[in-house]
Amino acid sequence: MLDSTLQETYDIVLRRNPGEPEFHQALREVFDSLEVLQDRHPEYKDQGIITRLCEPERQIIFRVPWVDDKGTVQVNRGFRVEYNSALGPYKGGLRFHKSVNLGIVKFLGFEQIFKNSLTGLPIGGGKGGSDFDPHGKSDAEVMRFCQSFMTELHRHIGEYTDVPAGDIGVGAREIGYLFGQFKRLTNRYEAGVLTGKGLDWGGSLVRKEATGYGATIFADEMLKARGESFDGKRVAVSGSGNVAIYAIEKVTQLGGLAVTASDSSGYVVDDKGIDLELLQQIKEVERGRISDYADRRDSATFVSGGSVWDVPVAVALPCATQNELDADAAKTLIGNGVLAVSEGANMPCTPDAVSLFREAGVSFGPGKAANAGGVATSALEMQQNASRDAWTFEYTEKRLTDIMVNIHRTCLETAEEYGRPGDYVVGANVAGFRKVADAMIAFGVI
Repeated sequence: MLDSTLQETYDIVLRRNPGEPEFHQALREVFDSLEVLQDRHPEYKDQGIITRLCEPERQIIFRVPWVDDKGTVQVNRGFRVEYNSALGPYKGGLRFHKSVNLGIVKFLGFEQIFKNSLTGLPIGGGKGGSDFDPHGKSDAEVMRFCQSFMTELHRHIGEYTDVPAGDIGVGAREIGYLFGQFKRLTNRYEAGVLTGKGLDWGGSLVRKEATGYGATIFADEMLKARGESFDGKRVAVSGSGNVAIYAIEKVTQLGGLAVTASDSSGYVVDDKGIDLELLQQIKEVERGRISDYADRRDSATFVSGGSVWDVPVAVALPCATQNELDADAAKTLIGNGVLAVSEGANMPCTPDAVSLFREAGVSFGPGKAANAGGVATSALEMQQNASRDAWTFEYTEKRLTDIMVNIHRTCLETAEEYGRPGDYVVGANVAGFRKVADAMIAFGVI
């Protein structure tokens, strides 16, 4: 239960934002952690920081008309929520998926505030996207959609204002079309206005690997804090997109055995360890289904439906989508002896699952800390763009590793400071919140 002041604020926010369950869930997780701040930091209440943080600085909704290959006019809805700029320009991805709505974008943008704060880099929080689904569309259709989307979005973004990146459904192809239209409309080669760009035109090495690598590095740090390591341990990874693929790669580099991957049709179990080259060929080149992997790999079994979390493992890396790991899955993992769970996706564990992990003493890395590697490397891309520089893979990966190690240390030390040792959820929320709150107080009521 929340104390009366926080509960009153939370109830007001819910009334003002009806029908947005994912946003409510993200709010509640943060509110549950903020009670430890009440006595030590009365200035946060006096300055109305929590109330102000719950309200985005700007919400933009716009029509995106485009013409498909049959000559038919289609209309989608575009969003950009510029949530908080206390620490720097708004920073956060664009998601193109049929599930996108304002509540989803607000949940992602709210999480992004604290995630970006934890990186220690000068970036604020924002998020955007559209209910356009690029799956099954031709390159020409995707291009026309992106050009229409950017025709409106370009009015609101800039390297010192708002810097979008990719997310689900938005990869190098989409970023290319978006950047091309921005350049055409503004007559500026403003490389720092978008991140996730191609390597030949302002992109950064390690960017595509960063989220999966980062979540795995965070898990490795949690294991070290327990006196453990990845060495020889079985690991379950959900998803088979960019985050999952590079989580699997980093697990292998650290000595672990990643034995699962999944998509919407089911999952595969490979007791010899996922063959990364084969997985990439099927998912990135052929755009096939995860069942194709089992058809070509004797040691793999495809399971239609069911739960990837039924597989006994020591470490779980949920890397697919929000609320994919529920209480039943958490109980199964705990029963099978899981030691650590690190969220590669945004809010992939339900509140009940998170509670079970924390109660059972499982090291649990919340997404705002564990998957901060993606946005951290986006900020490193911004640094390279600003200095007209390009860093090596090794140097950029070292910067990413240092950032993730520091995030882990910050979460652990903050949890200890506020009487919740080992609680990464409290550590991440409080550490991220304090930095933003202190900046907001410094700026006055704006």
